[in-house]
Amino acid sequence: MDETHYTALARELTSRWPEHRVAPSLGRISALMELLGEPQRAMPVIQVAGTNGKGSTAIMIDALLRAAGLRVGRFSSPHLSDVRERIVIDGAPISQEDFVQVWQDIAPYVAMVDEQRHDGVAMTFFEVITGMAYAAFADAPVDVAVMEVGLGGRWDATSVADAQVAVVAPVGMDHTHILGDTLAQIAGEKAGIIKAHSTAVLAGQDPAAAAVLLQRAVDVGARVKAEGPDFGLLDRQLAVGGQVIRVEAEGGPVGDVFLPLHGEHMARNAALAVAAVEAFLGGKPLNPEIIVEGLDSVEAPARLERVRTSPAIVIDTAHNPPAALATVAAFSEAFAFQPTVGIVAMMQDKDSSEVLRILSQVMDIVIVTKVRSSPRARDVDELAAEAQEFFPDGAVHRAPTMAEAIDLAVMLADTTSEHSGILIAGSVIAAGEARDLLGTEDDHEA
Repeated sequence: MDETHYTALARELTSRWPEHRVAPSLGRISALMELLGEPQRAMPVIQVAGTNGKGSTAIMIDALLRAAGLRVGRFSSPHLSDVRERIVIDGAPISQEDFVQVWQDIAPYVAMVDEQRHDGVAMTFFEVITGMAYAAFADAPVDVAVMEVGLGGRWDATSVADAQVAVVAPVGMDHTHILGDTLAQIAGEKAGIIKAHSTAVLAGQDPAAAAVLLQRAVDVGARVKAEGPDFGLLDRQLAVGGQVIRVEAEGGPVGDVFLPLHGEHMARNAALAVAAVEAFLGGKPLNPEIIVEGLDSVEAPARLERVRTSPAIVIDTAHNPPAALATVAAFSEAFAFQPTVGIVAMMQDKDSSEVLRILSQVMDIVIVTKVRSSPRARDVDELAAEAQEFFPDGAVHRAPTMAEAIDLAVMLADTTSEHSGILIAGSVIAAGEARDLLGTEDDHEA
C-alpha cells in the first residue's frame, strides 16, 4: 500500500473536531453504530476508566487475556506516535492496509452522521476512531474488546457498548473544566461506565470517589469487586528491569510474578488487571501460570521506559499531578542517576506548575521545551517562569524543540558525571516526540 495514502488519511482524521474540545453526547457514535449494524455488540467488552493508570491497566488486561488463549482487541488513547496504536489486535497495532480498509468501509456512514449534525456537531476524531475500532474488532473477529475510556466515562464514545466488566482505576483531579471541580463530580462521570448487570472492578479510591462509584453500582444492580476486600497487591520486590509481585486473586495468593514495569502504582494496576480478567471469566480463578506468563509479557511504552543507556534516558508520561507523584516515587526507586537532567513539556490545560514542583524532587537540572505537534502546547517561557520557582538559580534551561532539548540534555549529562541520566516527562505528546527521536534500546541493538 502507498504509505502516503495512509499518512494523508491519518492527517484527515486527526484534523476533525479534536479530543481536547469535548462535544458531550453519545448521539453521533450511537447513530454510526446503528448504521454499521451495531458492531460494538459483536463481542463482550471490558471498559477501563480512571484518571491515571487506565492505559497500563488495559495493556495488562490485554496481555492476560491473550495468555489465557483469547483473541483480544484493545482500544487506547491517546497515541504516542501513530494513530494505529489506538486499535490493537493480537497485541499489535492494526496494519496500515487494514486501517485504510476499515475507514473505507465506514466512511459513507460517517458522512451520513456528519450530515445529521447531532447537537450541531459533525463526528469528532475520537468518535470516528472509536467507531473504527469497534468495526475492526467485529470484523477480526475478536473474543473480547478491551476499551480504554478517552475522557470521563458517561458520555465517552466507548460507552456506546454496555461493558460486561467496568474497571475504574484511581480517580483524581484532572480535566476539571470538563468533568467537574470536585472528586465526587469527576467520579460521577467515570461511574457512567458501570452498566446494569455488569461487574464493577474498582481500584482503591479516595472515600469521596468510592462512595459515588459504589452508589452507581447499587443503582444499576452491578456486582462489585473492590481492591482491599476482594483483591490486591500483597507484596513486591525490586528486580532487574522491573519488580516481582505477589497478588491476591480469586484462587488465593499468587507470587513470584515478574512485572517488567517500575513502581508500586504499576504493581497495583497489575492486581487490578488480574481482578478484571477473573471478573470477565465469571469469577473463576486464573491459572497462576497464565498470570505469570501474561504479566511477564507486558510492554508499556513511555512508562518509565529506558530507551538509551549512554547516557541513560528514561521516558514517562507524567502529565498531571497524581501521575507526577507516581513517576517520582517509581523513578526514585528504580534509578539512581547523579545528577538527573530533566526535560519537561506540558499542555496548556494541565497544572504545569504543580507537575514541575513534583518533578523538581528528582530533577537536578531541567530543560523546558515545547512539542511541535499540538496547538495546546504550553509556551517555553511560561514553563521556564514556573520552573524557576522550584529549581535553583542556573538550573532551568530553555530549548525551542524536543530535538534541541535532547541534544542539550545529553551534553549536560555527558559533562557532569558518568552516573548522570535523563528523565523526559510532562505529556503523552512529549513522550511520543521524544520516543520518535530516540527510538528504543531494541532499535539500537538491532
